[in-house]
Amino acid sequence: MAVVLTVVVAVLAVVVGWLAYGRIHDSAVERARVEARAAAEAEVVAMLEYDFATVDEQAEAAVGGLTPDFATEYMNLMTNVVAPGAKEKSITVQVSVQGSSVVSADADNAVMLLYLNQITTSSDRPEAASSGSRVRVEMQKDGDRWLVDRLTPV
Repeated sequence: MAVVLTVVVAVLAVVVGWLAYGRIHDSAVERARVEARAAAEAEVVAMLEYDFATVDEQAEAAVGGLTPDFATEYMNLMTNVVAPGAKEKSITVQVSVQGSSVVSADADNAVMLLYLNQITTSSDRPEAASSGSRVRVEMQKDGDRWLVDRLTPV
């Protein structure tokens, strides 16, 4: 009888432990979905929005929300392509997130799909031109922050 009771208690302990782990894991994933989505929306706007007069400063500020490898890639593009073109043609780009969705997420990584609206003005086209786009954003958790690890137009 003691052996059966011990086995039953052990099985119950395993089941309770498994259920507790599942609840903790589900909670971590849900928290990741919410936090990564908010970070992706804010960081993508910071990355893509700029004014020709302050494009260098805006790019430097956006780097803080990127993983080190992606920050290097982003700054290379901004320094060598975007900033010179923006300054030459007085380009200003305003970005807003129209919608977002979580494609996948776990406690440390997430993939988002963002629908963006961009309003662009330039010396060549001073009237505002609006365009829509979609981007796939890969997020990576670093400590208590979510960083952009990759941004791909869709």
